[in-house]
Amino acid sequence: MIKSILIANRGEIACRIARSCQRLGIRTVAVYSEVDRSAKHVQMADTAVYIGPPSATDSYLNQSAILDAARQIGVDAIHPGYGFLAENAAFARACAEAGFIFIGPNAEAIALMGNKRAAKELVAQADVPLLPGYGGADQSDGRFQAEAEKLGVPLLVKAAAGGGGKGMRLVTELAELPAVLAAARREAVQAFGSDELLLERALLQPRHVEIQVFGDQHGSIIHLGERDCSIQRRHQKVIEESPSPALTPELRARMGATAVAAARAVNYDNAGTVEFLLDANGEFYFLEMNTRLQVEHPVTEMVTGLDLVAWQIGVAAGEPLPLAQDEVLLSGHAIEARLYAENPANDFLPVTGPVLLWRAPTGDGVRVDDGIQTGDDVSVHYDPMLAKIIVHGPDRQTAVQRLAHALETAVLLGFTHNLPYLQAIVQHPDFAAGQYSTPFLADNLAAWQPPAENVTLGLVGAALAQFYAWPQLPENSGYWRNNPNGPIRSQFVVGDETITVSLEPVRFQNNQFDITIEEKQFAVECTPQAGPDWTVVVNDRSHQLLIVPNRDEWWVQMESGVICAIALPRLPRKTAVSATAGSLRAPMPGSILAVLVSQGQTVAEGEPLLKLEAMKMEHTIRAPAAGQVVEIFYAPGDSVPADAQLLRLEFAD
Repeated sequence: MIKSILIANRGEIACRIARSCQRLGIRTVAVYSEVDRSAKHVQMADTAVYIGPPSATDSYLNQSAILDAARQIGVDAIHPGYGFLAENAAFARACAEAGFIFIGPNAEAIALMGNKRAAKELVAQADVPLLPGYGGADQSDGRFQAEAEKLGVPLLVKAAAGGGGKGMRLVTELAELPAVLAAARREAVQAFGSDELLLERALLQPRHVEIQVFGDQHGSIIHLGERDCSIQRRHQKVIEESPSPALTPELRARMGATAVAAARAVNYDNAGTVEFLLDANGEFYFLEMNTRLQVEHPVTEMVTGLDLVAWQIGVAAGEPLPLAQDEVLLSGHAIEARLYAENPANDFLPVTGPVLLWRAPTGDGVRVDDGIQTGDDVSVHYDPMLAKIIVHGPDRQTAVQRLAHALETAVLLGFTHNLPYLQAIVQHPDFAAGQYSTPFLADNLAAWQPPAENVTLGLVGAALAQFYAWPQLPENSGYWRNNPNGPIRSQFVVGDETITVSLEPVRFQNNQFDITIEEKQFAVECTPQAGPDWTVVVNDRSHQLLIVPNRDEWWVQMESGVICAIALPRLPRKTAVSATAGSLRAPMPGSILAVLVSQGQTVAEGEPLLKLEAMKMEHTIRAPAAGQVVEIFYAPGDSVPADAQLLRLEFAD
């Protein structure tokens, strides 16, 4: 019987595992890096052990540090969560050799399914359908070019050792292949430590449907239904649901049986996921098998009523599966949306910043798996996924409505994130109808921009909050006047616009103001609040606002959305003119993957200059205009802080 578990992970998955352990009465041990000392997963655990610096390589991927922590506390088992070491066969073996139960599949199954090429060869022997492709030992560009000519476009270049869209590139013209191979190899090495690639015929409008499988150590393997993961960008899943709108009971049975056959081919035990591409004709093809618990496992839990983490623990302890295949029942519909610290309007660039206020949505059928709390800082060191908002309803229409409401009522202030983008997906009529495929986001939301918020109402809230805070500031103390104040004029920057706001208290009327914004006057009444919740009456209409300060920023959430109003100083100091005109700067902290130009080189507008890796994503820095490279300040492998000058250009004009 397992009595104590070390959770070798962080964030929402570590919190999720801890909840099941608490319910089962199992003692939990968290591990944490330097930047995670006060993280939510650390606070939830019974005890916690420090394992290293912020870099994942030096902490959450440091096998010896994790095993030392397990020895120090004396746990029975180690749960790897997902990501990090979850699909590392060597770590699974090391756990067993050190005397700890690894809560996941056997190391042999992990190794066999860990390489896409070898996995496809293996499952083909079990009559699992495959797409045509190439993944041989000859990894030369010439061989890939020859195989591509045989297969024809469109093609996918994929990293043989990984998943999650890393090292994956679409090829629509054969002339693109050499550049695509180079980029895919570079990203594959960075993500998985292997540059092995494979080619595969690309289906342009498939659904991505995966089957949850579970096996025990006694030879039983069953499936728990499917999840539709077709709402994705750059092969990264964004929204998942179960059951799939595209599956009939007959197709579900066929895909489930095929997934079980694939799992049986490697003597699989514990939780796993077999992923397929499904075409419009109902034909499906094996993609890969993930030998771990998936990010999207909560939708399966919602429709089955099962605790998959509890199942994992029981199976790892040698218990048989709690149910047979014919005892698995699916009830209702569940959908999950992933909340990311990223800017969808700026090429989904990851974002860092303080969590000024996080309020998870609540309500019937709503579940939130999160790893953040108010007061946290989102750093550059880890994946930008912060939380998962999951809903369940008796049918799909109810689930969609509940998800829409949950996304609207979720509160996350302090930085840009993808909540408005998720709302746009759920509100799209094709999503509501369940009619979508993997290109859905590219086809429908490629040019998405956040909706225009009610800037006026947000500025009213910012001006009021600033007024009540202003007398408390140290620089405003120590004076007295015997005549009434005139209008208080402030300037706020919202987006790219600077707006003047004039606020004048109404004489002899407490908490009433005349506020003028761009020559429009508003009669305003409010009750000052100690916390973020404000009730503000503007021209006799009441509004509920959330207002949170952060130095000179005022974050205001309204019915229509969120604005960040940056207050300009009333007496600005002179600043020197920047001497870095013509330079390009890092949009966030990260590391240099590749420098694509040399000093003195002439470049065209839009030409790639270098590759930057941050928050497990690769970003291309391009020339904003034609010019010449004058200086290059970093080399591949260098770490760079946010806003660091990367190189300097002299523009042609």
